[in-house]
Amino acid sequence: MKQRQVGQIAVLAPRGYLTGGDETDELERTIKALSEGGNKQLLINLGETQHLNSTALGVLISAHSNYVKRGGQMKLCSVDKRIENIFVITKLSLVFDVYPGEEQAIASFAERESV
Repeated sequence: MKQRQVGQIAVLAPRGYLTGGDETDELERTIKALSEGGNKQLLINLGETQHLNSTALGVLISAHSNYVKRGGQMKLCSVDKRIENIFVITKLSLVFDVYPGEEQAIASFAERESV
């Protein structure tokens, strides 16, 4: 998984299959560390993620509620069509802010700051 900072925004890019194994645990640990470190803006780029299962969705939902509770924001971008369908079917598309690409998602953090 790649991790970098763009200003105040932590950008995570998990790869491959998030199906409850080590890769999902790594994502959860990384999000927890960022959160405990005081990060308030998290972008997860799913461009290199081919599959999510319910365990991985649980990690994303839990992270989203944690960020919202602390007055932060968590957004997703570059979501594969199959994964996007899962979000629509489960109504999670109403919960997550999802952007077509990283540039739009990063810009959206600034828009909220200026409101």
